[in-house]
Amino acid sequence: MAQPLCIIGTLTAALLLSLHGSVTAADYDLSPARQFVAAETGEVMQGGATTHFNKADRNAFSHPAANMEFDHQLNFQLGNSIFRKLWVSSPSSTTASDGLGPLYNARSCERCHQQDGRGHTPQNNWPEDNAISMFLRLSIPPQTTEQEIQLKNNRIGVVPEPTYGGQLQDFAVTGMPAEGRMQISYTDLPVNFTDGSTVVLRKPEYTITDTQYGPLHPDTMLSPRIAPPMIGLGLLEAISEQDLLTLADPDDSDGDGISGRTNRVWDSSKQTVVTGRFGWKAGNPTLHQQNNGAFNGDIGISTPTRSDPYGDCTSQQSRCLQQPNGDTPAQGNREASAQMLDLVLFYTRNLAVPARRNASQPEVLAGKKLFYQSGCVGCHQPKFVTTKHTDIPEQSEQLIWPYSDLLLHDMGEGLADNRPEFAASGSEWRTPPLWGIGLTKAVNGHTQFLHDGRARNLMEAILWHGGEAEPARQQVIKMSKMDRTNLIQFLESL
Repeated sequence: MAQPLCIIGTLTAALLLSLHGSVTAADYDLSPARQFVAAETGEVMQGGATTHFNKADRNAFSHPAANMEFDHQLNFQLGNSIFRKLWVSSPSSTTASDGLGPLYNARSCERCHQQDGRGHTPQNNWPEDNAISMFLRLSIPPQTTEQEIQLKNNRIGVVPEPTYGGQLQDFAVTGMPAEGRMQISYTDLPVNFTDGSTVVLRKPEYTITDTQYGPLHPDTMLSPRIAPPMIGLGLLEAISEQDLLTLADPDDSDGDGISGRTNRVWDSSKQTVVTGRFGWKAGNPTLHQQNNGAFNGDIGISTPTRSDPYGDCTSQQSRCLQQPNGDTPAQGNREASAQMLDLVLFYTRNLAVPARRNASQPEVLAGKKLFYQSGCVGCHQPKFVTTKHTDIPEQSEQLIWPYSDLLLHDMGEGLADNRPEFAASGSEWRTPPLWGIGLTKAVNGHTQFLHDGRARNLMEAILWHGGEAEPARQQVIKMSKMDRTNLIQFLESL
């Protein structure tokens, strides 16, 4: 059933293009599904024409957009090589690859986004295991009037911890100590279903040990983050801002209990406040800004827009600031050149979303109906049509199925990190896209979900939902075992 539906979806788009010259949201039925006896037209092609139909194996998140022209393939491969590049410390004979750190979380983008997929929690605390692909964000409340004004005007998202910066760096170049170690402890939290079944959640608590540069500020706020999957990011960027604003309902004017709102963040290229859409709290407005921040903060690499060759080193880490750096004239006096960042941008924009699997199976359709009836689509918006973009033709005018509204929602005290970021409160999180979620095990060898990987499977992830999602959670708790199984089968088909 899958392939004919995909062909129909492709032919429909081609016909509309021939008749109208472009495809808009008006050309598609974007209303919620009303019947659940068959897959919707085009639903299998989650990423529109960018969708790939390659094998659903460990490489399922690493394929280029299927509609990419042949002469763009080289740029994709070059971007891939930079994404996977292992950076080394300075000085080095490989001047195109030096500048690591001096303090860092990973030596490459791929070390966190393994196989372009999802990060994971450490199996044990240090020194039995490291926290690669997971780290702690750090910040403190405003200390000055100037900081209060900057936060209020969304010129900055947080105030970094004064000694350790914006995140804990648990690796360092030879001869320097890492900043410290993240320690995680878990407490069992049982949840009972109406039918008598029980699921035991694990409630995490985070601390920092072995601090090497002095004590943390007494009001330090911690926020754990695992690396999210990289697929479909260019498509998310191509959703019109107006579509997001239309979905936003900050005052819950329709009375459905869901009050999604946009994060308002600083766009460094436009020098103005815009809508955020990337990151766990939608703290970045563009993929380019997100990439630059990761190069600088996670790896310690200077870029055209993040010019500090010492990454997240602070003024109180004098030894860090005295280390050699990799800024070279050949790279535009940066450790990663503008060309490198452009290639990485092209690569991260064009990682294809895999096709749906088993979308027409009765059990999957039954699970989809439950997903709708429980109210999950109030945040996990099924579909959009991307806007017309001549500069990114692959992502232009595509019917896509991310199952996200990219808005902030209050998820309750259970998931709260109590750390604001721009306009996002300590209990608000951006709705994560669900496309590809069923391939997490195949790609990354685990099923750890949510911002800190606390959920060990999809049902645990659902049961951590609170706040605006509490009514939907209660619907799941009341389901029969068969209904719960069907709901998970639907999610695993995405």
